[in-house]
Amino acid sequence: MNSEENPKGDTPKDEEPEAVVPSADVPAPEPEPKLEPEPEPKPEPEPGQRTGRQRLAAVLWPPRVTRAQLIVAVLLFVLGLGLAIQVRSNSDNSALRGARQEDLVRILDELDNRTQRLEDEKQRLEDQRAELENSSDQAEEARRQTQQKEQQLGILAGTVAAQGPGITLTIEDPSGTVESDMLLDTIQELRAAGAEAIQVNNIRVVADTHFTGTGGEIEVDGKRITAPYTFKVIGKPQDLEPALNIPGGVVQTLEKEQATATVTRSEKIVVDALRPAERPDYARSSSQ
Repeated sequence: MNSEENPKGDTPKDEEPEAVVPSADVPAPEPEPKLEPEPEPKPEPEPGQRTGRQRLAAVLWPPRVTRAQLIVAVLLFVLGLGLAIQVRSNSDNSALRGARQEDLVRILDELDNRTQRLEDEKQRLEDQRAELENSSDQAEEARRQTQQKEQQLGILAGTVAAQGPGITLTIEDPSGTVESDMLLDTIQELRAAGAEAIQVNNIRVVADTHFTGTGGEIEVDGKRITAPYTFKVIGKPQDLEPALNIPGGVVQTLEKEQATATVTRSEKIVVDALRPAERPDYARSSSQ
């Protein structure tokens, strides 16, 4: 053995160990995957403890209504009901709200005329009472007034012919769209305007007159009438004609149905269609 070798086998200090070069055939070690920490389990509520959702549900249900809350709810309901009624009332008057100034003036004049007719009727009855109270021959005065009343009732009942100022209303219906209820509305409008005697074609209109059928096949009291429909009306022309021409009235309604309505004033209208006098089955005069 060479005596220069280190008997202890130590590596000399000035010599460094050789670096180990990895071989190309040996694969590089794969990096170890990082393990994510497992989520901590949520603590379960204790048996006697409730969750937030359960506490909220317990507060909201069952509802606890105090007396003050109940009173406020009733007041709000009444206020809402009043507002709904007011809105509905305003919508019902939309036709008058959109009317022209001259139409509103005409409607106002018609109302004034109706009021005047009622005042005149009241004055006439008061005059009759005064004549009966002041007449020396009360029996003769009562007989005269009875005859006069009989004539008036005969006109209303259709058993007596009548004549006087009024209008003639002619309704042309080429398309057959005029219904029976439209003619009935015309009668009602004329009566409200003060018509005293009405005749449709050749049929006298009285209190129990009824209209049936559809367009083109209309019957009055069971009798067939055809267009043109002619209304002879006795009354004050200045009241009758405006009543038919008010906004949303008879004339405008008929025009919407492709019909035409013509109103003609006259100082002498003859209503000569008569109805037989019928004796009531059960009603009797209380004076007998």
